[in-house]
Amino acid sequence: MWSPLIYTIGSILNAVNLFTQGYFLVLYGDLEIDYINPIDLCNKINPYVIPDMLVHLSLCLILLLTGHFWTFLFNVPLLVFNYLSYRSGRSVLDATEIFKTVSKYKRNSFIRLIFHLFAFFYYIFNMIIAIIGHAVAQNESRPQLMT
Repeated sequence: MWSPLIYTIGSILNAVNLFTQGYFLVLYGDLEIDYINPIDLCNKINPYVIPDMLVHLSLCLILLLTGHFWTFLFNVPLLVFNYLSYRSGRSVLDATEIFKTVSKYKRNSFIRLIFHLFAFFYYIFNMIIAIIGHAVAQNESRPQLMT
């Protein structure tokens, strides 16, 4: 019954993360072509890193608490990666070290973008399947007229 709503929420939260990673990639590209300086880059990205991780964590908690275990397991690798990068301090950018590490951050952001893009279509597909399944179940529960 709640699956269409859960997957709709998942699609919305995942779209937020998808756009955030796209924004990060654009900013990393701007840094590489010297359109933006490192301090401005860090000031623009750092406020969004932790909320991005929290959005993904909240999505994982919603999936876990509502019993969508396979979808939760699909999200676990990125959840673990986010946790490890937060614990090691690699999640927040340092303006003095950014030129040495911009390719690594850009690669990680691109991998996250691919993950969120794949997950977005996965959630949309499961939302459609859940809506169809719910409609079929409601249709079968109605009494049929005998003609």
